[in-house]
Amino acid sequence: MLEWTNDGCPFVGKWYRSGAMQQLQHDATGRGAVWLTVISSAPGEQGYADGPRANALTQSRNATPTHVLLDPNGTVGHRYGAETTPHIFVITATGALAYMGGADSIASTRVEDLQRAEPYAREAIFALLESRPVQHAVTRPYGCTVKFGA
Repeated sequence: MLEWTNDGCPFVGKWYRSGAMQQLQHDATGRGAVWLTVISSAPGEQGYADGPRANALTQSRNATPTHVLLDPNGTVGHRYGAETTPHIFVITATGALAYMGGADSIASTRVEDLQRAEPYAREAIFALLESRPVQHAVTRPYGCTVKFGA
């Protein structure tokens, strides 16, 4: 599981304010998935975090990723083609890409939309964990652009 994040992005804020991202992290890692929260914001850009700030963000948001991956040069973000925050990628145990796209089906910053949205990321994660096919392997990501450096 790769989750691109930027704490200054209101789309990411929706997921963390509601507790939905933390719940998804908990549910996925509780079933054996490895969750990497990726911060590809460059120094001086919105969402940039060094190690201490990333740890403080994880703690203050009550997040439970397996690890936080700092990618200030954008190497990982560019390699995967991360476009937005949040942008979700689900990878199989053999390294194949099983899902990439939005966390859900409604591109909004409103917490109440989570209840009626199709939970694309959740569906993909649990399909993979349960050896079922992923119904929507690619969806449109939405959110703030990843703040790569120049």
